[in-house]
Amino acid sequence: MERDEAGTLDRLKALRKSVIDPATANHGGRIVKTMGDGILVEFPSAVAAVDYAIAFQSAIADVGTGVDEDQQIRFRVGINLGDVIIDGDDIFGDGVNVAARLEALCDPGSLYISGSVHEQIVGKVDAAFDDLGEQTVKNLVRPVRVYRLAGEADAERNSVLSLPDKPSIAVLPFDNLSGDATQDYFSDGITEDLITALSHIGWFFVIARNSCFAYKGQNIDVRAVAKELGVRYVVEGSVRKAGDRIRLTAQLIDGQTGNHVWATRYDRNLEDIFAVQDELTETMVGAIEPELSKAEQERARLKKPGSLDMWDLYQRGMAALNALTADGLVEAEAIFDKVIALDSTFAAALAGLAEIHYYYVVLGLADDPDASRHSALDHARRAAALDREDARTLCSLGRAHLVNRNFAEAVEEFRAALKINPSHALAHYGIGAAGVFGGISEISLPHLEQAIRLSPQDAHMGSFLVRRAQAHLYLGNFETAADCARQALRLPNFQWSRHMILASALGHMGETEAARAALAPLLEKIPHFSARYALDFSPISDNDDFKRMFEGLEKAGLRQIG
Repeated sequence: MERDEAGTLDRLKALRKSVIDPATANHGGRIVKTMGDGILVEFPSAVAAVDYAIAFQSAIADVGTGVDEDQQIRFRVGINLGDVIIDGDDIFGDGVNVAARLEALCDPGSLYISGSVHEQIVGKVDAAFDDLGEQTVKNLVRPVRVYRLAGEADAERNSVLSLPDKPSIAVLPFDNLSGDATQDYFSDGITEDLITALSHIGWFFVIARNSCFAYKGQNIDVRAVAKELGVRYVVEGSVRKAGDRIRLTAQLIDGQTGNHVWATRYDRNLEDIFAVQDELTETMVGAIEPELSKAEQERARLKKPGSLDMWDLYQRGMAALNALTADGLVEAEAIFDKVIALDSTFAAALAGLAEIHYYYVVLGLADDPDASRHSALDHARRAAALDREDARTLCSLGRAHLVNRNFAEAVEEFRAALKINPSHALAHYGIGAAGVFGGISEISLPHLEQAIRLSPQDAHMGSFLVRRAQAHLYLGNFETAADCARQALRLPNFQWSRHMILASALGHMGETEAARAALAPLLEKIPHFSARYALDFSPISDNDDFKRMFEGLEKAGLRQIG
């Protein structure tokens, strides 16, 4: 519009006549209203709406074939299923609001649908959707489950991964069969403990927790999961908790053939749960590599809390923390404070408090960023003093050092975590981030690539890609930095820095208009954005790389550099 208002409007009208109106009519839709470049359409069913959106985006792509990139018109589509209020020819209500928020989250040329829509179309629409998890959206209290139409945007991330040269395994989230959704945290906790236990075995290649949990609640094909994650073995199972009894089932599957290696079931009292976890882990080790000696089957065991009640409470806190929302962090902090009040030696809960204060800073939620930095480091040091045998505890200390810009100390703790758990994706990411922020970007890229390989479906893949983009920006590889930043922008994450890095890279490349367009979402998100803000709410350090990055932002049009 800025370059050619009349021409853009003419093309938009032509698309309305040749594509939008006919496709709407063919799928039984009704155009409720148009809003500038936006359109609200109502359909009689979720299937009709999704079929329409897929056909619509395909037709728009065909129209754009052969047209210069900067002349193409691309649309974002959000679909929700919900009650509406009818007022004349118009419709209102939360059902409409959610659809609008999904559209705002969506990538240009893509399609996002809510969980309610996905439930209606499974098996009825010839298209695959990726589960992006629960997303917090503007003006809605509850997060929304979001699914994205799978397509070319995921081609790089979903390319075939070669098998590692050692036993490789992914543990999928155990199903909660208790009939009570509030018990999900319990089955999730068992899954996480198994992942951690297997990760402590140095000769295993274990997919990180976040990538495994990307498949939670999905109907999956084990062979497809093994291919996507690049592993030979997949573990899946279920947990049924009733009263003081638990039934746990598990099966180990060869992801290349789909054949079962073994299956087992445990019926135990709840106080035996830790013994079941240990037994299950050792059974998997023996089944995967039976020729290895018993000594090699021994693992570094988790330090267990003193009681099941304590473990149960801790897992509730982790479930709230992993939601990565403002309310979730507050809830998790209250739970971990309660755990520590009951047992001041529970290192994992102290590490959890350190993570909460880390996120208070990087999510921009801290009233006093320096106080949160101090709290993160204090809790993490106390956790590590109690237990230096848990890689997660050491990684939390590394991240606390990172957010305090103690980069050498951060790398030391991340490396210590990797000695215990070589499959710890977050520790590899931490070393990569410390290298970027500490002015030694050349050490970053191998660790960032390894984090991506260990957790190829990570919910925080956007963060991994942002740091890779920043490393290339600092190394002067501006085109590569821009490409990586664009990949990060196609994925849901909280990183405001992805906009900053893309705008700076384009600014250095002399692509002024594209740089200004990349800067706009950042200023919309943070109107008072400045160098001071970047230093307050991230581990970024004020060095020559930082100054060079803001030189690129100046070229992109940023003027308020505090």
